[in-house]
Amino acid sequence: MEDDAPVIYGLEFQARALTAQTAETDAIRFLVGTQSLKFDNQIHIIDFDDENNIINKNVLLHQAGEIWHIAASPANKAVLSTCYNKTNDSKVMSCAAVWQMPSGWETGSHESADDSAQNPQTLELLFDLDSGTQHSSSCVLWEPMGDGKRVISLADNQALLWDLQESPTKATVSSTATLEGKGQLKFTSGKWSPHHNCSQLATANDTAIRGWDLRTMSQIYCVENAHGQLVRDLDFNPNRQYYLASCGDDCKVKFWDVRNVQEPVKTLEEHSHWVWSVRYNQSHDQLVLTASSDSRLILSNMVSISSEPFGHMVDDEELSEGEDNPQEEKVKEPLKDSVVSTYEEHEDSVYAAEWSSADPWLFASLSYDGRLVINRVPRALKYRILL
Repeated sequence: MEDDAPVIYGLEFQARALTAQTAETDAIRFLVGTQSLKFDNQIHIIDFDDENNIINKNVLLHQAGEIWHIAASPANKAVLSTCYNKTNDSKVMSCAAVWQMPSGWETGSHESADDSAQNPQTLELLFDLDSGTQHSSSCVLWEPMGDGKRVISLADNQALLWDLQESPTKATVSSTATLEGKGQLKFTSGKWSPHHNCSQLATANDTAIRGWDLRTMSQIYCVENAHGQLVRDLDFNPNRQYYLASCGDDCKVKFWDVRNVQEPVKTLEEHSHWVWSVRYNQSHDQLVLTASSDSRLILSNMVSISSEPFGHMVDDEELSEGEDNPQEEKVKEPLKDSVVSTYEEHEDSVYAAEWSSADPWLFASLSYDGRLVINRVPRALKYRILL
């Protein structure tokens, strides 16, 4: 099998929630949450065996309801959060909770798929992220560099900062920020910045992007009409502290320098339908993944706004070699921004794309029909970045 060929895994249910298991840096592992109205919903733990190009899976039950968002603790690989819908007196409520995987879940690791599916274990509830009001939760964000004790939940027009360590049984709200303005304002998504000592948050509501200082819970910037239609997702450049990517229903992906939000620094217009997800590579920030309901996943090389706009620095050793034969002086040409690959293995809307935490050259994408595809950065580009 050629090295760059995709590996495809099909879930039996519809799904739109995907995360890499951030606390696991040895195994290539992704978590997928299902959306089934009829059956118990599940978390699929997908382990990718890179050497043999095969997928091993475990299934845990998520009996609380259909999963709209999933995120893994950065500090504890047995802990994750979900936002899910549950029906109460014929009203649908969107709730958020933090869960723990049962202690022996890995024992079923390499059973045949049928065995573990027949008697799956159930996730254990650690904390309900319930503020006591009738809010609908859209996502839970973990403190990026944290010890797994602080999360933010976005619920309607409120951003709630939770402390998970004050009590072993109850999460407590330590502070809140509220969207002020006319009409039914509602957060759609957010991203906790890994920079500035993890003291900043970016949120999307309608067509606007806002930045917040978590120490004062006050707004620090606002991009009023960041996109022509709803903003779907945000991601911070891991290596450049003021750079933020956004995507939305206007089919565009935009890159912002939040110190000057009048205009985006760059705009990509490669998708033909809503863009649901944008993700920077954590090690090589020029690599950006975008997923769309045009059924495509696009890998772009945004090198001009990356932390290494000219490739790598030429070191002294190379220069001293070059002095002997000046004709061969190795100074790299700046690379051009480009679309590296367009992936068309999906037949349905691609709602999520995530880079692996264990292998920076590997990523997964998930479409609504339950198809999970694992792909690699093309080898030619990988060597160009590395060498």
